[in-house]
Amino acid sequence: MKKTVAIIGGAGYTGGELLRLLVHHPNVDIAYVHSNSQKGKYIAEVHPDLIGDIELTFTDRVEVNGLDAVFLGLPHGETKNFLSKHNFDPKTVIIDLSTDFRDESDGFVYGLPEINASKIKTAKRIANPGCFATAIQLALLPAIKSQLVKGSIHISGITGSTGAGKKLADTSHFSHRNNNLSVYKLFTHQHLKEINQTFLEISPKFDHELLFVPYRGNVPRGIWITAYFKFDGNLEDALKLYKDFYSNATFTHISTNDIDLKQAVNTNKCILHIQKEAGQLVIHAAIDNLLKGASGQAVQNFNLAFGLTEEKGLKLKSIAF
Repeated sequence: MKKTVAIIGGAGYTGGELLRLLVHHPNVDIAYVHSNSQKGKYIAEVHPDLIGDIELTFTDRVEVNGLDAVFLGLPHGETKNFLSKHNFDPKTVIIDLSTDFRDESDGFVYGLPEINASKIKTAKRIANPGCFATAIQLALLPAIKSQLVKGSIHISGITGSTGAGKKLADTSHFSHRNNNLSVYKLFTHQHLKEINQTFLEISPKFDHELLFVPYRGNVPRGIWITAYFKFDGNLEDALKLYKDFYSNATFTHISTNDIDLKQAVNTNKCILHIQKEAGQLVIHAAIDNLLKGASGQAVQNFNLAFGLTEEKGLKLKSIAF
């Protein structure tokens, strides 16, 4: 049951990760990979680790017919314009990795499988969540839905440099990132919008502050989240709540032991660890920002949309050490 797919914007980090997953996906044939900046080049020239895996070249032409699915890896703000110029068949599943449709406008479904799997299974347009948004929501969804939160939620998050994209900037150079940490977009990160949207959907009376401190980390990939809020209950009940909530989640796991980032890097997992300290419920979350936070989750959504098991093409090995 092969599905014919295309990738639009395949030269960047998320496009490269999609290629690494899809070339080995048993139910995928890649029709073409689009890139204006790399047109005519062999894909393995731009993504050298794919040597021997794919012989296609990048194209700047967009074919809208004959596709079962198209993955859009365009820069934020460019997808709406792209879709206005290219009319894909209504039967083609469109999976967008940008911020453009995470508000579920224009018929898009928000693609967080842990809460929207049933919608994703019938969707033709899927808006992939942001990387920080994925980790923060998975850390807090059970608590929000069960109305455990009675006040402000404090969140700190560290992201790898690949989260800034492939285009170089002052804060993504090795010389800046290495042996360094810095805060950016204090309390104003753009992913808070989609997080609040989800929280209001599952708990309509939710009105608590999300005090989010994002850090630029000195690792290339991965996201670490620590979230906490005042909690009068006991840890055992909280653990049961989380385990029950994610009992059918293919990739979200609760660990009763301390966790570390490398457990999740190079996988599509979200690994959670819960503590109660000083009257606070503390939730730690670890994901790979390019996989569960982007391309891996996009493939997970593809699998759901085509009736495949969620782990198809996503049985990946963590780097561990």
